[in-house]
Amino acid sequence: MSSHRTAFQAVTVVLQNSWFAGFLRGRVWRGSSKAVCVPGLNCYSCPGAWGSCPIGSLQAVFNRASNRISLYVAGIIGLFGVMLGRLVCGWLCPFGLIQELLYRIRSRKVRIGPTRLRYLKYAVLAVLVILIPLLVRDRFGVGDPWFCKLVCPAGTLEAALPLMALNASLRGAAGWLFVWKASILVATVAASVVAYRPFCRFVCPLGAIYGLFNRVSFVQLTLNKGTCTHCGACAAVCKMGVDPSRDPGSIECIRCSDCVAVCPVHTLSLGLQSGQRKRRTVTN
Repeated sequence: MSSHRTAFQAVTVVLQNSWFAGFLRGRVWRGSSKAVCVPGLNCYSCPGAWGSCPIGSLQAVFNRASNRISLYVAGIIGLFGVMLGRLVCGWLCPFGLIQELLYRIRSRKVRIGPTRLRYLKYAVLAVLVILIPLLVRDRFGVGDPWFCKLVCPAGTLEAALPLMALNASLRGAAGWLFVWKASILVATVAASVVAYRPFCRFVCPLGAIYGLFNRVSFVQLTLNKGTCTHCGACAAVCKMGVDPSRDPGSIECIRCSDCVAVCPVHTLSLGLQSGQRKRRTVTN
């Protein structure tokens, strides 16, 4: 399943960033499709991007007063959340794929179990994505996209580096902020080689949002408690620190389905969850 999922992720990355002329010209697509948010963390300023990043769009909402745009952005993020939950992270996110490919580099690995660090992404969401853009404004009443500006390594990799490579003026204007964000990217890359998806697990505010929908989304990881033998195979294979036999709806689960593949009695399944099936699973 892992190879099929990787292939699916690769196809979605290409589809989201298929304005190839942008990579040749060092320009950002500014057509009407940029009004639409893609599901995963994919930088608006990536030269090939057709759409907008949900987190960047959400920050733009808080940077200026516009109820219409606010409802649209919140609505589309909520739609992805209700439909898919964190399956977006496991199957549709470009930066998630990049971290997974880095993890495949041969090196000594560090397996990180459940830890309180997972709550850091909710602090990032609350402080950098919502509160500071709402409260810190310039004299014109406009805020900054603080997460994108100060932290996001996806933006540095997907947008800053290719644009700077093709624009001498941008290279000349690079200062301390670029050095800071490049340092975060280097640290993220290094961590991704030895630990599975560290940015997703501990920092990503988009994953924090989608995780809140995991227990109610249409797509569910389902456990048949009546046939589960609690052998521990699913928990052993999960790189996100989840024990599906205890909590299949965990907010940390990215629906990668590795646990489904290794279950010896086929008690786990991933798919659309009907109300009747959900009630039967709960009562077992």
